[in-house]
Amino acid sequence: MTHATVNTWHDLVRTRSTKGLSSLLADEVVFHSPVVHTPQVGKTITLQYLSAAFHVFFNESFQYVRELTGPRDAVLEFQVEIDGISVNGVDMIKWDDEGKIVEFKVLIRPLKAVNLIHQKMAAMLQANQ
Repeated sequence: MTHATVNTWHDLVRTRSTKGLSSLLADEVVFHSPVVHTPQVGKTITLQYLSAAFHVFFNESFQYVRELTGPRDAVLEFQVEIDGISVNGVDMIKWDDEGKIVEFKVLIRPLKAVNLIHQKMAAMLQANQ
């Protein structure tokens, strides 16, 4: 059974809208980026990363191709093409009893895709500062 948190996440992705994203995140959420060594802690920084990701990842080719869910977590495998490069990855999402996301981890492959995402996310985050 898919949890309401995952359903809300899918709604945000489908509409490509970050409206409602803040209310989905716990105050002390931890974000693990595929290109940043240290975990990013807190709602503010996680919102910055996820908002940038909405612009970089969620184009018309983005799709989740597999979903594994548990009582308080989910792994969502995705595929997307960005600048002619095929990107494959997973979003690992963990939530608390209230359905607030407490951990969000992104893993990406292959290396060519990681390098592209690093470049695009850095530019997006820099532009939003």
